[in-house]
Amino acid sequence: MPLHVVLVEPEIHVNTGNIARTCACTGLKLHLVQPLGFSLDDRYIRRSGVDYWPLVEIELHNSFDELVATYPGARFVFTTTEGDVTYRALRYRPGDFIVFGKESTGLSDFILENYPGPKIRIPMLPKRRSLNLSNAVAIVVYEALAQLGFPGLV
Repeated sequence: MPLHVVLVEPEIHVNTGNIARTCACTGLKLHLVQPLGFSLDDRYIRRSGVDYWPLVEIELHNSFDELVATYPGARFVFTTTEGDVTYRALRYRPGDFIVFGKESTGLSDFILENYPGPKIRIPMLPKRRSLNLSNAVAIVVYEALAQLGFPGLV
């Protein structure tokens, strides 16, 4: 697994469906940290991922603590508008877990303050809250994959 995408408490099923499709097309594992703002059984989430759901490996976690405990020694890369470096400046490593927060508030201060790992940002104009979550995931994931030489992709 070249990379992992982590969504912490995602709220909008369409974004998660789009991200699942990105993961299916790139071979990345998708980790969903509960609570979710929707049901995975809901027809809307299935429709947003079109026919890609069977092609993506998804792992559910009850909490971020549980995810970290499941993967000891993993490097977690946190995306936040308050990041220290831009997403392109970071040197990604195979196996990185790229962590994204929920649409309304991003990653919690608790996670950002209590877990080690680089904090990255996507440059934007001032006074803008954030990009759409599925767009942000695509931007960061493709930069990380490019740095790794697009392993397994044609």
